Amino acid sequence: MWTFKNFNIADWFSFYRVAAIPLLIILLWYGEQNLFTWFLLISYSTDAIDGYLARKLKITSARGSQLDSIGDQLTFAMGLMGLIVFEITFIKENILLILVAFLPYLLQMVIAFVKYGKATSFHTYLAKASAVVQGVFILWLLFFGPVYWLFYFMIVLGLLETLEEITLIFMYDTWVADVKGYCFALKDIRRDNVENTVKE
Repeated sequence: MWTFKNFNIADWFSFYRVAAIPLLIILLWYGEQNLFTWFLLISYSTDAIDGYLARKLKITSARGSQLDSIGDQLTFAMGLMGLIVFEITFIKENILLILVAFLPYLLQMVIAFVKYGKATSFHTYLAKASAVVQGVFILWLLFFGPVYWLFYFMIVLGLLETLEEITLIFMYDTWVADVKGYCFALKDIRRDNVENTVKE
C-alpha cells in the first residue's frame, strides 16, 4: 500500500505526471492546444528528472519504478489524446502506421497484466529511447507540425521496443523492475534464481 509520507523526491516527480492528468484533460476539453502542449512538455521533462534523481541519490525502489511506469503510460495516453483532438487530420492520414505500432503495444500490456497482474517496469534502454523519441515527436507535432522522418523512426523504434518487452515478459516468471534489455536479462541473477526455484 502506497502512502504519501513514504514518497521520496523522485517519487514526487513521478506522481506529478499522474496528478497532472486532470489538468491536461481540462485543457483538452477547452481546446487550449498551446497550454496543453506546454504542460505536456513539463510532464515529459519530469520523466527524465525522476529517473536521474533515483539513480543519483540511490533511492530506486519497486514502488518508485511502478509509479514511474504508471506516470509514463498516462502521459503517453494524454499525448495521443492531444493528437486526436488537435491533429486529427494527421491521425487520419497515417492511421494504418499508427495502428501497426499501437496494437502490439496493447498486446504487450495485455500479456503483462495476464502474467503479472500489472504493467511491466523493465525500463530498458530501448524503452527509454523510444519514450524520448515519442515525446519529441508528439511535442513537435503539437507545437509546429509533423516531421515525417521522425514519425517513421518513432514507429520502427516503438515496434523494436515492444518486441523486446514481450520477449522479457516470457523470460521472467515473476514481476521485476529495471531490466536494461535482452542481453542484460540473459545474465540477470533474478531470472536465474526463479528458474532454479522452479527446478527444485
